Amino acid sequence: MQPASKLLTLTLLIFMGTELTQVLPANPEESWQVYSSAQDSEGRCVCTVVAPQQSMCSRDARTKQLRQLLEKVQNMTQSIQVLDQRTQRDLQYVEKMEVQLRGLETKFRQVEENHKQNIAKQYKAIKAKMEELRPLIPVLEEYKADAKLVLQFKEEVQNLTSVLSELQEEMGAYDYEELHNRVSNLEERLRACMQKLACGKLTGISDPITIKTSGSRFGSWMTDPLAPEGDTRVWYMDGYHNNRFVREYKSMHDFMNSDNFTSHRLPHPWSGTGQVVYNGSIYFNKFQSHVIIKFDFRTSSISKSRQLDYAGFNNAYHYAWGGHSDIDLMVDEGGLWAIYATNQNAGNIVISKLNPNTLQIIKSWTTNHPKRSAGESFMICGTLYVTNGYSGGTKVYYAYSTNSSTYEYIDIAFQNKYSHISMLDYNPRDRALYAWNNGHQVLYNVTLFHVIRSEEL
Repeated sequence: MQPASKLLTLTLLIFMGTELTQVLPANPEESWQVYSSAQDSEGRCVCTVVAPQQSMCSRDARTKQLRQLLEKVQNMTQSIQVLDQRTQRDLQYVEKMEVQLRGLETKFRQVEENHKQNIAKQYKAIKAKMEELRPLIPVLEEYKADAKLVLQFKEEVQNLTSVLSELQEEMGAYDYEELHNRVSNLEERLRACMQKLACGKLTGISDPITIKTSGSRFGSWMTDPLAPEGDTRVWYMDGYHNNRFVREYKSMHDFMNSDNFTSHRLPHPWSGTGQVVYNGSIYFNKFQSHVIIKFDFRTSSISKSRQLDYAGFNNAYHYAWGGHSDIDLMVDEGGLWAIYATNQNAGNIVISKLNPNTLQIIKSWTTNHPKRSAGESFMICGTLYVTNGYSGGTKVYYAYSTNSSTYEYIDIAFQNKYSHISMLDYNPRDRALYAWNNGHQVLYNVTLFHVIRSEEL
């Protein structure tokens, strides 16, 4: 691990209604890394970029300010490059669709000119296909406009980078305030371009980024998706039972590079690794019970507790790896969820949406997936995703949508780098998966695809 004095990392995270959040890579000396991305409601890419360290002189304040500006512009440059690549990729795809549309229009006109009885069926089929593809026309136009906008951003960032590079050699040649305003303006425009996030379907999971190696084989770690601006604390819980001490690190940087933490003692030991920190409180399953407890860190007291009726506990319906993982609490864009199994549902997974204040069940869904055969699971945009195992080769292969009350079998590769997953949770603010993998704390980037329907156009 590099000393703290040598670590300089910038991360650009864009979220709906949120500000920038700092999350650091395992090795800051490495090249640029993209570890979180999504597509917005209009099909455009939104990314998270982790920048490498820049070695510069920082003895005076003016040099430091310029260095920070250069890093910010370089950060935006990488983000724009990723946005440009994916925009161009999507543009090529939609342009192919445009060619098909034009071909269909030609056939459609030919059919309209000839109403002979023997081509009536062909006429109807082509007309139906035409109606299905017609909504893609305005989408194509938007992609073309986005591509032009990205090119404009690239030119502006290149100009700013050139100016800043010259300033490193000739200090004082440019007014700092004007330069700062230009950078800020471009940053706001880029954020506005990438800000329209919407829920989507999971289409990919990146290779893992190892943040730290610590603790036992089992445990959990997380950040608060509803933390206020500037709050980047990390929460760390080692083990799956007979422990009640939660570590609080001030930032991801501290978590990666030091052992400085504050310890919180819970009133009861927890069970499993399904804890979650949400809006300043930790929610956990009390050991050897089906009681859910909400513990407020600000008051160091229990603010609410409630039994999760009929939920199996004490290794009755655990994940395949065991570890008293009967009740798994998690959050996504929609709020707080509990994943468990009951005798009434024959040991199959039950999904319950919980009120975070009262812990009452708002609504439940029963699935046909046995809880004990699931490796781990996580919620994204109201859909439960389940892995087929916890060791060796792993993939996400089952998805249950609470929005439509339907399920499907999928095949999304998931790299199990250290061969034993005992915790896997999605953070809707970071748009990343947090995992505890055999004593390693790991992050995964997720790619979401928003399906554009004709009624949304």
